[in-house]
Amino acid sequence: MTTARDVLRELEALGSEQTRKTWRRHEVPEPMFGVKYGDLGKLQKRLGRDQALAEALWQSGNHDARVLAAMIAEPAAFDVAMLRRWQAETTCYVQTDALITHVGARMAAAATAVVPWLDATTESQRRAGWVLVAHLARESNDLADSFFADLLPRIEREIHGAPNRTREAMNGTLIAIGTRSDALARLATAAARTIGPVEIDHGDTDCKTFDAVAYIAKGREHRAKQEAKAKPKPAAKPRKRDAQ
Repeated sequence: MTTARDVLRELEALGSEQTRKTWRRHEVPEPMFGVKYGDLGKLQKRLGRDQALAEALWQSGNHDARVLAAMIAEPAAFDVAMLRRWQAETTCYVQTDALITHVGARMAAAATAVVPWLDATTESQRRAGWVLVAHLARESNDLADSFFADLLPRIEREIHGAPNRTREAMNGTLIAIGTRSDALARLATAAARTIGPVEIDHGDTDCKTFDAVAYIAKGREHRAKQEAKAKPKPAAKPRKRDAQ
């Protein structure tokens, strides 16, 4: 049986100062080992879903352990209250994003967690809400387009005054909404043009701010191609010889 202590020792061995430097540029605080995402992905694949181990790793407080915890946690074990509790314990936006990506977006009750976070006052909670909306826009087939269309005026109204990392998430969410359907692409592109350039401080990193109008167009084109490939092909017409 793999224990949290075993995994922490393995994470420590995988860590490097170079990766720690990278994480520090992304506002990640200590404690951390500095493990690359590729190595975390290999551990995730080996460990599978393990809620008990995930909870133990999360409680360690170590950054790499928390990201891995989100990756191996069982979404079905969470309700909205538990998800909100874990998010409140995050110490940086990287942990919040991992939690939303691997747990929040895969919960059956994901949509019910959105509004309380969007109405929150803290940067971290508001970012969690918008990151969750972005995932739902890309991945959920259960929500009507109107759910996302109703949020576009709010993005227009609030994005420039939002905290930096929330602003970054809102810009990404605007793009995600725009790539969902042709109708949303038109609405989101109009919103992006009204908003204009979005200023985001990426710190000492190579990250760039995505131009929403351009990325909506690219994303919609890519998604349309994927949707076309996914459609079942019509049955081939029988040849005359076969029909006889």
